Amino acid sequence: MSKLSILKRGLCGLSLTLAASLTLAEEAPSSGHDHGPFRCDPGETFYMNVMVSGVEYWFPVYEMMKQAAEQMGCDTVYTGTPEYDVNKQLASFEQILARDPAGILLHPMNPDPFIEPINRAAEMGIPVVTFAADSPNSDRVSFITSDNYQEGRYAADTIAEAMGGEGEYAVLENPGQDNHDRRISAFVERMESNWPNMELVARAASNQDPTRAYNAVLTMAQANPNLGAVFMPEANSALGAAQAAKELDSGIKVFNADVNAKILDMIKAGEIFGAVNPNQGIQGYMGMMMLYLAAHPEQIDPMNDYLRSGFNPMGVPFVDNGFSIVTADNADDFYWGDYLERRGTRGINE
Repeated sequence: MSKLSILKRGLCGLSLTLAASLTLAEEAPSSGHDHGPFRCDPGETFYMNVMVSGVEYWFPVYEMMKQAAEQMGCDTVYTGTPEYDVNKQLASFEQILARDPAGILLHPMNPDPFIEPINRAAEMGIPVVTFAADSPNSDRVSFITSDNYQEGRYAADTIAEAMGGEGEYAVLENPGQDNHDRRISAFVERMESNWPNMELVARAASNQDPTRAYNAVLTMAQANPNLGAVFMPEANSALGAAQAAKELDSGIKVFNADVNAKILDMIKAGEIFGAVNPNQGIQGYMGMMMLYLAAHPEQIDPMNDYLRSGFNPMGVPFVDNGFSIVTADNADDFYWGDYLERRGTRGINE
C-alpha cells in the first residue's frame, strides 16, 4: 500500500465520519436550541490539555480546533504544563474540571493515570476526546490519531530502502508514552519481518531529551562503527541525535516522528534524513467536532436504545487523521510560521 493510499484512507474515513455526523444532526428532532444545529450557546467553552505545553507539535492542533470552534460560535482555551511530569498534567486537568468546561481535548502523557479523572469527567457530563496518545480503558468518547503502527512501518521501509535493504540501525525510545511505544514497536517489527538484512544493534531511552539522545548516539556509534541509521518516535531527541551524527560524520541517517521549525531546517540541510508527521490540524478540527457532538447528544437521534438506557448516542471510538512523510522535497510545506501567515492568525495565544 502506497503512502498516498494511507493518507487517502485516513482522510476518507474522516469525511465519512463527518458526513454521517452532519446528517444525523440535521435530521434529528428539535432540541430546543433556536440557533440551529452546530452552534454553541454563548460562553460555551472547550479546553485543550497537553503535557509540555511549549512543544510546537500542539500548535497546529489547537489552531484547527479554534477554526472548528469559531465556525460553530464556541470558545476555546489552551492549557497544559510546561514540564514533562504526569502529576502536573493531572493537576492541570483537575483545574479544567473545576471550571465546568463543555468538553476537553486531551493528550494524556500516560494512559492509566488518566483513567479515573476521565471517568469522573464523564460522570460530570464533560466529554473527553483524546488525541495523538490515548487512555483506552477510560470513558473517553473518541480517540483521534494517525495510525502509529503505520507510521513506524513507513519509517522502517523508508530507512531500509535508503540503505539498500541491509545494514545496522538503532532506536531511541520514550518508554511509557503510548503513541511513542507503538511507533517503536512497529518500526522494529517491520524491520524484522520485511528487512531480514537490517540488524538492530542498539536501543536507548532518550526520553525526549536532546542531550541524552546526543550521548546515546555517540555511545552507540562507538560500540557499532557500522551504524547506519537511528529512529526515534519524537522530535526533541532528533535534535541531539542529528548533532551527534553530524560530528561523527559517518553518514548515520537520523529519522524521527513529528516536525518543528528546527527539524525542518535540519531536514533541508541534510542533517536529518526525514520525518513522519501526523496531520496535526485534522486532529484539532475533528477533535472539536467530536467534542461538540458529545456535548450536544440531543442533536443526534440514532435508531438504538439510547433513550431507554440514557447512553450518549455519540460514539466514534477512533478517527484516523492520516500522516505525511517529510523530506527535503516537501519540508517547506510544514513550517508553522508560514501556515499562520496563510491562515491570517497569530497562533496559539490569539
